[in-house]
Amino acid sequence: MTNATETAPGSALISVPRGLKNVIVTDTTIGDVRGDEGFYHYRQYDATQLARTEKFEDVWHLMIHGSLPDQAQSTAFTQQVGELRALDGATIDLLRRAVTPGVEPLAALRLALASAGILEQPLFDLDEAARTRAALRYAAIAPTVVAAAFRLAQGLDVIDADPSMGHVADYLRMSTGNTDEQAISALQTYLITTIDHGFNASTFAGRVVASSGSDMTSSILGALGAFLGPLHGGAPGRALAALDDIGDPANTRDWVRGKIESGDVIMGFGHAVYRTHDPRAQLLKEVVQARYDSPLVQHAVAVEGEIETAINELKPGRKLYANVEYYAGVLMSEVGLPPAMFTPTFEVARIVGWTANILEQAAEGKIIRPVARYVGPEPKRGA
Repeated sequence: MTNATETAPGSALISVPRGLKNVIVTDTTIGDVRGDEGFYHYRQYDATQLARTEKFEDVWHLMIHGSLPDQAQSTAFTQQVGELRALDGATIDLLRRAVTPGVEPLAALRLALASAGILEQPLFDLDEAARTRAALRYAAIAPTVVAAAFRLAQGLDVIDADPSMGHVADYLRMSTGNTDEQAISALQTYLITTIDHGFNASTFAGRVVASSGSDMTSSILGALGAFLGPLHGGAPGRALAALDDIGDPANTRDWVRGKIESGDVIMGFGHAVYRTHDPRAQLLKEVVQARYDSPLVQHAVAVEGEIETAINELKPGRKLYANVEYYAGVLMSEVGLPPAMFTPTFEVARIVGWTANILEQAAEGKIIRPVARYVGPEPKRGA
């Protein structure tokens, strides 16, 4: 029997940095983040360019099927996921019983996914087509569940899905009733930019579960559990709250100094991968400035510059730039989504990336099984 300080025959332990930083754990064809270049891509396409030119369903098709669809494929795929988006009566009844004021939309999603997948077979026992059907089903119902839970928590009626509408348009309508084309277009840009972003914590967590041969629902729930942490999916609302906290941009430097001296994280700035500007933040800034030249947007732009200057002065040599969460909160506010829906909206996009990664991991058929180095007291062996 071996432990973390011994090696099994034919094996050798490898020490890696805490948090697996910069450790390559597998090969993928889904995409990559090139932090030093300020660039990321989905398959062979520049992700920000896709966000400028494609609709959400077509990028979804790319992530799951490996290619952008032609017109006929796009129409068929949009119809397929539109039909899957509708909730069955049992799920709606469950949400109506479970969601009360104060219940978070993603907590309701966790419940709904667990219920919907109660009879699901392990990925290990399914063929590729069946795995793909499961991936599409759960990614399709996520926005419907999130929107329904949000409204129920406020004492409002659920707005049923409309399979004839586009995915993003229907999500915004089900959440807020907003059908403004400019808002839909802006939100679609944001959602496409956040479908996938390398082996982040939630994506990796989902792949770990999938590697065991577990079912699609459990794999998604593993990813969702990691995503719920404030160091991951919970940042957009916190970044927007900082703008209110700062108030006048002239207060920014003192605010930043206080954060640095107390060791607090400056939400919305810096990234674990990017060493230059976050391309997602740059695109969203461009979108909100072009479409919503409002006091909020003007305030965000002014504060962004002040924060960058203050950080450079207080921490010379450490470049921290606005990340996607900073302008994501601004954009979502402008399209009518409240802070309670910022992280759930992020998830509506990211679940597509999770399922693409889960499918890839399931096809690999290899369990992820690292080891830990034991550093506790020396154990006493039996007599």
